[in-house]
Amino acid sequence: MEGLKRKIVLENGSEYYGVGFGDRGERICEAVFNTSMVGYQEIVSDPSYTGQAVVMTYPIIGNYGITDEDFETKTPTIGALIVREYNDNPSNFRYTKTLSELMLECSVPGIAGIDTRKLTREIRDVGSRKCLITDADTPTDEAVARLKAAELPHDLVSRVSCRKRWYSRTSNHRFNVVAIDCGMKLNIVRSLNDRGCNVTVVPYNTTAQEIEFMQPDGVFLSNGPGDPQDVPEVVETVKALRGKYPIFGICLGHQVISLAYGAETYKLKFGHRGGNHPVRNLATGKIEITSQNHSYAVDNDSLAGTALEPTHINLLDGTIEGVACKADRVFSVQYHPESAPGPQDSGYLFDEFIKLLEGGEPNA
Repeated sequence: MEGLKRKIVLENGSEYYGVGFGDRGERICEAVFNTSMVGYQEIVSDPSYTGQAVVMTYPIIGNYGITDEDFETKTPTIGALIVREYNDNPSNFRYTKTLSELMLECSVPGIAGIDTRKLTREIRDVGSRKCLITDADTPTDEAVARLKAAELPHDLVSRVSCRKRWYSRTSNHRFNVVAIDCGMKLNIVRSLNDRGCNVTVVPYNTTAQEIEFMQPDGVFLSNGPGDPQDVPEVVETVKALRGKYPIFGICLGHQVISLAYGAETYKLKFGHRGGNHPVRNLATGKIEITSQNHSYAVDNDSLAGTALEPTHINLLDGTIEGVACKADRVFSVQYHPESAPGPQDSGYLFDEFIKLLEGGEPNA
């Protein structure tokens, strides 16, 4: 790693200086933080982080390199990575390249050596906001002016969704599932394949009529970046398909399902990102430790009067973590049961989806 002096500038003019790694380009992003202790490759390759500068609260990043089998998407679209200490000499017999090499290939800038604890506290206190990753000698007033003039994009899902349908088949399959790709993690496809589902992945703007023509046994709505209100096409698709097929949604898919039933969403102050969020299953009373990554949430009060019922609650802030409409065979969760690596407490949700495909009722 070269000693390229770089800095991060926030909208309020606060600056954090460090050493660059990965790509050397400038980037305006939304600054967020993630509390995971492992899984930086999955974070870097998660499409939900498109356009975001992720501050890792765990101090040492890069120490086990990058492994070809562990990607969540083939081409990472994360905005930037900000770490306390970067290790460019991995100790892992599986690694095929360093984190910095991957980020250079994918034009992702990184900064190491800053006080990530201080930066995380600032994001926590003032909320997620725009930041500029730039050279250390860029004048502060110029950087702030550029940030004020910049607008965060609203076309993130269209950037990361597949351009045409693709297939992931498994031997001796039992069901055919159509997965609407809003920025889907590959481990979701693997989780469905492991349970006997052939998966047809389709672009986010695939119409309900096209999906019905495929005659699926069920429909899945994926995670993805940005504001769920930026994808009205997917909301309309859910409205047209609900009640016709079992539907399961994760993260952005959860928010889209809620919008399709008339609920509302709003942006959280600094979001939920990390593998340590406690969630209560309202049906069983059990507490699940969950992996999360989202900026938006479903408004609790707006569920009243809809056909949805809350199924899971976040114990840290009381936000809705799951909803269901048993009559329509539709359910969703805000967190990630497919997290890899991460807590395995909620893997049962894929089994609940299989129950629906079999004609039964879920317990989730």
